[in-house]
Amino acid sequence: MAEEEPKTVQPQVPSEPPPAETPKDVAEEKPLIPPPPEEEKQPTVEPKALAVVEKPAEIVKEKVSEGSGHRDRELARVETEKKMSLIRAWEESEKCKAENKAHKKLSAIGAWENSKKASVEAELKKIEEKLEKQKAEYVEKMKNKIAALHKAAEEKRALIEAKRGEDTLKAEELAAKYRAKGTTPKKLLSIF
Repeated sequence: MAEEEPKTVQPQVPSEPPPAETPKDVAEEKPLIPPPPEEEKQPTVEPKALAVVEKPAEIVKEKVSEGSGHRDRELARVETEKKMSLIRAWEESEKCKAENKAHKKLSAIGAWENSKKASVEAELKKIEEKLEKQKAEYVEKMKNKIAALHKAAEEKRALIEAKRGEDTLKAEELAAKYRAKGTTPKKLLSIF
């Protein structure tokens, strides 16, 4: 804001004829303009520029009548404004530092979280692969068991078929023998 005021005052200096009076006018203009309250400093720059442009003619007439005491007050006011602007700049700098520090820490926490997530996900994937491998092994074992059971069942069926074939052949031989002799078997149908 202090930078803006000199910019608005400089265009007024060329309008005055004597160049030697220009520094005095600038110094005298400042005392005539009362320092705006804090509420007025916060609004946008445009209203201040309008106020400064409208009052230059009145300020020049009043400056001639005022003395060096007024100039001292104005210099004190300028010094106060300078201190206030330095304080505001320091405050902004400190706020910026605090925000940057917080942002840096938040970024570090985000990176830490991402690395831990990646680590846990890698471990989970490793466990899933291990479980898939175990599952495949168990499936293979179960298939082998099923194949062994099927083989045992086939062997038993083959034995039963062989036994049945033998029993049928034996029964046919005995039946032919009984027919040849004309005798009846001693064990007559056990179902009756």
